[in-house]
Amino acid sequence: MEIGLKPEIKTYSGGLGVLAGDTVKAAADHDLDFTAVTLLYRNGYFRQRIEGKEQVEEPQNWPYEEILEDTGEKVSIKIRGRTVDVKIWRHKVKGEKGDAEVLFLDTGLESNTEEDRELTSQLYMGGQEKRLCQEAVLGIAGVKALWETDKETDYYHMNEGHSALLVTEASGKKVFTTHTPVPAGHDTFPQDLVEKVLPQEKIDDLGLEGKLNMTELALENSTYNNAVSDRHAEVTREMFPGYEFDAVTNGIHTDTWVSEPFKKLFDQEINRWCLDPARLTKVAGFSDRKLWEAKKKSKKKLSELLKQNTGQGLNPETFTVGFARRSTSYKRPTLIFRDVDRLDSLAEDYGGLQLVFAGKAHPDDVEGKDLIKRVLEYAGMLENVEVYFVEDYGMGEASRMVSGVDLWLNNPERGKEASGTSGMKAALNGAPQLSTPDGWWLEGHVEGVTGWDIGEDYVEGEDEELIDSRSIYEKMDRILSIYHNDRKAWIKIMKNCITLNASHFNTDRMLKEYLARAYK
Repeated sequence: MEIGLKPEIKTYSGGLGVLAGDTVKAAADHDLDFTAVTLLYRNGYFRQRIEGKEQVEEPQNWPYEEILEDTGEKVSIKIRGRTVDVKIWRHKVKGEKGDAEVLFLDTGLESNTEEDRELTSQLYMGGQEKRLCQEAVLGIAGVKALWETDKETDYYHMNEGHSALLVTEASGKKVFTTHTPVPAGHDTFPQDLVEKVLPQEKIDDLGLEGKLNMTELALENSTYNNAVSDRHAEVTREMFPGYEFDAVTNGIHTDTWVSEPFKKLFDQEINRWCLDPARLTKVAGFSDRKLWEAKKKSKKKLSELLKQNTGQGLNPETFTVGFARRSTSYKRPTLIFRDVDRLDSLAEDYGGLQLVFAGKAHPDDVEGKDLIKRVLEYAGMLENVEVYFVEDYGMGEASRMVSGVDLWLNNPERGKEASGTSGMKAALNGAPQLSTPDGWWLEGHVEGVTGWDIGEDYVEGEDEELIDSRSIYEKMDRILSIYHNDRKAWIKIMKNCITLNASHFNTDRMLKEYLARAYK
């Protein structure tokens, strides 16, 4: 439904899209015959502006005609009783050994009604009817687009249930990956809406019984299903009993997310590490001084971003924590502020603290917007803590944040994180993570070695917020003490992040697992 390839292509909102883009880049690195299909959002997601302490949304127009290639091809499908024409744009992703393609589907044609032109105008906007129409374009027109552009398809990989309607069109083998551990995240449409949107011949293929659950449709028609971490597989098996789920833990495209100073260092010391990120284990033998210099340079680049974005740069000597997630309640962006006096006291003990926040709230998420406001209000209550909020967070800002901070903070409610990848990006750039035990962190965490757990003593039914906030302050005290009092031990932790986590949690390993298990 979304793809994040580079900052200029505004067809993503967050981690799901970036993961899709990283996967395509890994396929290009290994010159696989690989094509991705998504929708062309002419107005992107939205541009975030902070006015006072409030999020304001603005259109995110981008020059797609200049960036994407016009294939000159189009297909058509039936939606809401009328024919909708779908134009096909293409973008080639260059990799280490070859390239891969992304097809973008566009309904913004004069031959369509104004209502149908709007289907690919903006990401994740509109009600259930528009969403079902978009998913029909993605799934049904997506298969036709592959045929129209002469793609011979052995496997169709449905990335989340959004594309599941392809099963009514495609006869090849199908693979399905689910990315959400929350029932509300699985699209379900009532039968009367499905009958309004889809033609009868498609409805006959669906065998409806009052509703259409897109995840169940994908599961019923796939030869291989997987979740995106070991823990997520356990949760998913409980949500969808009767189906088998493998676990392929997500990864990141290392060449995309390594900062320039770290990349230069890796290039000097490790031959062809980009094609084989497992070789990053060699970082264990790097000089402490070189690693520290790379982090200092990365921190300077973050400071430049903050100066440009907020008008105020970082103090390079002060410990800096990053938190960047979609602003929504279960990700708990304000948890670190639960006891502002304790936080302020900690910062005073260690000569200051810098917190860098970022993230958009969906325009309809009132609580998510309020969380941004509260972060900015807490900023005014603290004497010894500098709080920055990066406006309009996207891939470019993310790259500087994950590489420039000293510690990555991630504290979602337990069981709500399918995998998460932001901490993987930080680890690649020598930044350990402080996180609740969930998603990929249950696999990547070694206490005091690759990072730290939040609230590991929590017992279900207890006050999760209280336990986790106390844990954050206790762990932060320990973390700050190591950073300021034992630089050699801190650099050892930085090395561990790269050698133990970055060498494994990458799209190179992830794609090889899909090749071996799913695209056999």
